[in-house]
Order: sequence, then structure tokens, then C-alpha cells
Amino acid sequence: MSSARLLVVGGDAAGMSAAAVARRLRPVEDLAITVLEQGPEVSYSACGIPYWVGDLVEGRDRLIARTPRDLAARDIEVRTGTRAEELDLDAGTVRTSTGETLGFDRLVVATGGRPLRPDVPGLDAPGVHGVQRLADGADIRAAVAAGARRAVVLGGGYIGLEMAEALQARGLEVTVVLADDLPMSLLDPDMGERVCKAMGDMGIDVQPGQPVRAVETGADGAARAVTTDAGSYPCDLVVLGLGMGPEVELARAAGLWIGETGAVEVDRTQRSRSHEAVYAAGDCSQTFHRLTGEAVHVALGTHANKQGRVAGAVIGGQAARFAGVLGTALTRVGDLEIGRTGLCSGQAEAAGYDFRAETIEGTTRAGYFPGAAQITVKLVSESGSGRLLGGQVVGGPGSGKRIDVLATAIWAGLTAEEFAGSDLSYAPPFSPVYDPVVVAARVASRVQQG
Repeated sequence: MSSARLLVVGGDAAGMSAAAVARRLRPVEDLAITVLEQGPEVSYSACGIPYWVGDLVEGRDRLIARTPRDLAARDIEVRTGTRAEELDLDAGTVRTSTGETLGFDRLVVATGGRPLRPDVPGLDAPGVHGVQRLADGADIRAAVAAGARRAVVLGGGYIGLEMAEALQARGLEVTVVLADDLPMSLLDPDMGERVCKAMGDMGIDVQPGQPVRAVETGADGAARAVTTDAGSYPCDLVVLGLGMGPEVELARAAGLWIGETGAVEVDRTQRSRSHEAVYAAGDCSQTFHRLTGEAVHVALGTHANKQGRVAGAVIGGQAARFAGVLGTALTRVGDLEIGRTGLCSGQAEAAGYDFRAETIEGTTRAGYFPGAAQITVKLVSESGSGRLLGGQVVGGPGSGKRIDVLATAIWAGLTAEEFAGSDLSYAPPFSPVYDPVVVAARVASRVQQG
């Protein structure tokens, strides 16, 4: 009897997680696995590109977790430089850029995301770079090595902040141009202001409230300035940090259902709602918010890996379900660490919650201990019930990982009062006796109780 055939389109976080889990559950005699990847590498960390650009990571190979040879040793066939051009779901085939037609019994669509690019003149000019593939990092590093001295970063999300810091660390003058009034739009404004101040204190020029209108080019056709309604910002390179949208061109053309977020619509097993033999995972797939139940698209590698594992487990014959997202994420700019989870105030209001938001200031360690840094914690809780809805943390070294315990509390459905009584560890090098996140919960609980 011939093996069943699993074909995976996309060889990064979601796709390779699906392939690896399916292989662990089903031997090669039972399931043949082929992965198509349009780029030259698989299993690489796009999240590490800013740190490679900033010379914190030595060499691109440090960002590659598995090579095609490693995967071949596990009986997973990987074809790099091979793009899936067309899916025929009725026939169970994929036509590739190499002219082959490959059959499948199960298909995982893991085509990832694409950097958002507003429709403005010059955005496709040489010198304008996304931050998606290792080749993008190599191109940015090459521009710096060739003598680039001024950079404009468009956008103030995670990638925008990380790239601004990386380029400044390489000696460039950096301007961050924001369409929003503040960086980190998923933070409340008072927390975003802290981030903006830290960027200014580092010497990064932040220009808020200025949607880009054009990228001006020089005689060689390369980017030389970014233009907004407020002015023009000279540059030698432009970096896109405007967020990621789902890459669904292949899925849409094949007739897979696309959800309200613009990503492939799937159930909680990551199976397509329109074709039972097809799964989608990672940045190309739609998911749901753990608190509101609403459809969301959140492009984060942590979610992609977990969704891929769910798809691979189900294909491998094991029950699995994806439990939704809180949008928990952590980044930094300079020494300032920034974390968020659940709903910010604006999201809670949009979702129709009656809520309260409380903010406290504290220190990351016992105040007498060397290295204690300022930390600000903000909690959003539901009025009446006191249930925690969201948390935000901004502060010095040691602040950011507090978001993990807040995410766990929100995931578990704890109230502020319940969390305020939780048993968090204490030692002077790591935390005051009353950790700032517990203090914030205590304040929220007292306010709830009048």
C-alpha cells in the first residue's frame, strides 16, 4: 500500500511545525511529507533579523534552526526555491514554479504574511526594504556596509522599534515616521508616550501623525527621502515596519474561504472551513481572540508555531485544538522593555466591555538592590466582576517578562482580587516583596470594591 501524501506550502514556523509533528506521529511508510518553500531557507527566525542587522547576532546562519539536510534525515522532503503556483483542490494537485504537478491527500497552506505597503509612489524603489526574509536582512546590512548614513523607518510597531534601534546601533541617523500619534498602537496612549519619550532620549527622531505620501528617488532610481504632509526626511535607506498582512493569493485563487480579517478561514483544528483536506496555519490563517471570541489576525511567530503543531497533530491522527490568542507580545527599545497582553482600553471599549484601567509605578527589584529600574504596570479589568481583561508593562531591564504572568492570569480568567493574592516568587535581585504586577492588581481590586 502506498503512503498517504502530505504537502506543505511554506517552510517556516507554521509549515515546518506541521510537518515535524505529523512525522513524529506517522512514519514515512504511512505518510510521505513534502514541503515547498519559495525561498532558499526553511526554519529560520524572521524575528531575529533586526538583531542580526544590529550585530547582536553573528551571522545569518545563527537564525536558521533546521536545514533541508536536517529535515531529510527525518524523512521530510524539502524543496527550496520552489513556489506553489496553482492549487487544484478537486484534483488534489499543486503546480509548481519548476513545472511539476504534485499530488496530495492532505495540504497545509502556510504561506505566511507580507509586509503592508501603502499605495504611495516610490515604495517599490531600490533602497526600500521589508523585514521578512533573511535576504531582506542581508540587503539592509549591505546598504549599511556600502555607506548608508540616514535611515527612515516607516511604522512604530514591534519591527519598527527593533529596526530603529538596530540601525542606530550601527551608527545611522534614524527617523521613525508614524501614521499614528504614538508608537506601539496596541498600547494605551499613556503607555505609548513612555515609549516615544524613550526613543527620543536615545536620539531617535520620532515624527508622529504623518502618513507617508511618497518615497522620493534620486537619479539612480533609489530612495533618497520620505515625504509626508509635514515635510521631507532625507535617507539612504527605508525600512518598512508597517505590520504584516496575510499572504492568501494562492489560497484565494484556489477557492478557499477567506475570513473577515482577510486571512484563510479555519476551525479550531486549523482545518479549512471550505475544504476538509486542507489546513492553514500561521500568518496566512485567521484565528480568534480568547476573550472576545471575535475573529482576529495576529502575525506572531509564537502563534504560527502552535497552529502548525495543531494542524500536524490532527493530520497525524491525534486530537488537538487551537485555543485562541491574547496577542501577548514583548519587545524593547534601548533599555526600555515593552509588553502587552489581552485588551488595551481602546480594544475593551470597542468590544463593548464596561471596564476600568489602573496604572501603578514601581521598581523591577527591591528598591535597595543595585540595578532596580522604574516600571509602569497598567491593568484593564471588567467592572463589576473584576475579571482581568488586559495588561501592559513598560519599564527598565527586568520589566518585560512580567507580561507572562499577567497573560497566564488573563488566560485563566482570574479576577484582579484573585491575582492580587497569587503566590509570586520574591528575591531582591528579581522583584520587590510586592511585585509591581501584584500591586497593580491590588489597586484594581480595591477600586472595584469601592
